Amino acid sequence: MSKESILYGVIGLLGGIVITVAVASASVNSNNEGMMQMMGMRTDQASLNDDHSGMTMDEMSSSLKGKTGDDFDKAFISEMIVHHQGAIDMARLAQSNAKHDEIKKLADAIVTAQSQEIDEMQSWQTDWGYKDTPSMMMHGSH
Repeated sequence: MSKESILYGVIGLLGGIVITVAVASASVNSNNEGMMQMMGMRTDQASLNDDHSGMTMDEMSSSLKGKTGDDFDKAFISEMIVHHQGAIDMARLAQSNAKHDEIKKLADAIVTAQSQEIDEMQSWQTDWGYKDTPSMMMHGSH
């Protein structure tokens, strides 16, 4: 494989990630309740689940305020795993239901990237003694 092919592949992957972030950000920031619910995020103020899977983005961010050091790291990792798992669940729906191949390819990339990031964060949880957090139960198979 030529260096040029690898470069184009990396550029394509990075472009896909940028598009994913833009779409997710637009959905969350525009208060797109349907998409947020598909990602497992609550859009109302009902009581929270113990595993935080029903939290809104604002609640996830608010749960980090005032925390520093290990407390912040533990909460951040836990919230990010839940968030990433929501993205994986949503991408899996796109893999089987989307019409356009571009969406299916993007969904494939999301599942791969987010799964790797969850694995890395779970490894940190174990290494740093955070392994008893509820989010570790969420990301069983991917």
